Amino acid sequence: MNEHHNIKHPRERIIVALDVPDNGSALDLVGDLKEQISFFKIGLQLYTAAGPEIVRAVSAAGARVFLDLKLHDIPNTVAKAVESAGKLGVAMLTLHLSGGRRMIEAAVQAAPPDLLLLGVTVLTSSDEETLRETGVAGAVEAQALRLAELGAAAGIGGLVASPHEVRALRSSAAGELVIVTPGVRPAWSAAGDQKRFTTPREAVENGADYLVIGRPITADPNPAEAARRIIDEL
Repeated sequence: MNEHHNIKHPRERIIVALDVPDNGSALDLVGDLKEQISFFKIGLQLYTAAGPEIVRAVSAAGARVFLDLKLHDIPNTVAKAVESAGKLGVAMLTLHLSGGRRMIEAAVQAAPPDLLLLGVTVLTSSDEETLRETGVAGAVEAQALRLAELGAAAGIGGLVASPHEVRALRSSAAGELVIVTPGVRPAWSAAGDQKRFTTPREAVENGADYLVIGRPITADPNPAEAARRIIDEL
């Protein structure tokens, strides 16, 4: 069994999104949450502001890093970015599966063994209208399944998908891949800009391995207490 499927404690499932503007804010959150959380996501906002140094700083604090850059470029450029991420020691890195087989395969070949490459299917902020605007006909779930199966065939190690698609993905040709789900919000939290979200417990029951949770924890006056409440729900 993949080690990522064998998660023993609910707190190990939670990845906190450090969607904050600077190093100081990010490291304050890591410090506040270190008793509950050991896995943090660094996305475009923070990485653009702080660069590789924030990855090194979060790692130095004893945490694992999910670098969420959603790479989508020509195969060689993506492969070089994967190599650079591997040298930073990140645990997870995202790329857009819509980049196609050659791009995915180049990324897979460039990744070190301890880097889990995650293929993004359909963003949780997207719906069928979004797909139509970009020339994709059909349902969101069908597109997510199509891209997931492409990723599996090209050797990707995991997927990023809405919790609404997780159950279908588990029954597909991509069903053995690690699944990381954003769009997870406890019932007591506001929906924000997510259009397709569920509660943490629902996401796990649907088959998610990891849950990415941001503002319900990071925007709370007491982030550690918010994290504790979510762990208790799981």
